[in-house]
Amino acid sequence: MPIDNEIYDRIGETWWDERSPLNFLHGMTTGRFAYFREVLTHQCNGRPAGLRALDIGCGGGFLAEEFARLGFDVVGVDPSAVSIEAAHEHAAASGLTIDYRVGAGEQLPLEDAVFDLAYCCDVLEHVSDLDRVVSETARVLKPGGLYLFDTVNRTLQSKLMIKMSQEWPLTRTVDTPLHDWQMFIKPAELAGTLDRHGLHLGEIVGLGPRAKVPTLIRSFISASKGRITYGECSRRVDFGQMKSTAASYMGYATKAAAATS
Repeated sequence: MPIDNEIYDRIGETWWDERSPLNFLHGMTTGRFAYFREVLTHQCNGRPAGLRALDIGCGGGFLAEEFARLGFDVVGVDPSAVSIEAAHEHAAASGLTIDYRVGAGEQLPLEDAVFDLAYCCDVLEHVSDLDRVVSETARVLKPGGLYLFDTVNRTLQSKLMIKMSQEWPLTRTVDTPLHDWQMFIKPAELAGTLDRHGLHLGEIVGLGPRAKVPTLIRSFISASKGRITYGECSRRVDFGQMKSTAASYMGYATKAAAATS
């Protein structure tokens, strides 16, 4: 069954509503952003002010707003016009200036070598042409630019997680296919794709639910039955950095610096 990417136009105005299944991703922002901040401290010397950042597949703007608050000049790109409008409205209401544009990762509506940082989260496992998305990312990054990412590993553990969240009636949080296990990406596969396009892998760390299994199951059941919001469910699941990469993983890569004469 193909992924239902049209859901982001059907309910894309609800990203910031805790009752929306899209808001489940908001609870994951804290865990991944804590890791990204550590990387930025080392790679950008803790001084992001004035640097340009590109959010590829920005959705409702959860991460774009975090990077903007750090001082980055952020451009967010997403193929869903409804999501882009929701992101723009929330940023404006929050007093943030973020340049949101409708566009796809496979053909970014941006010039070459203009960003110091690009990041792609909850996106790579959805795209039809991973190689093209990574190629476009490398194109718009400046030499020496930083690429942050996370995605889902293709393992038995991730298969079980997807069954729990979108297939099993008792625990599913959505009634439409948002993920296809066959499209998940093993770390070695992503590393090879990055390398082909001049993005040199720095590291990969685990990302996943840190809550105990009973808490995990209870949280999904409670959200499925409407006892708690999807946002609260995500917070209880407690996604963040972990040792194992069996569920998901995140990391960074750098674009090769310009050759000196």
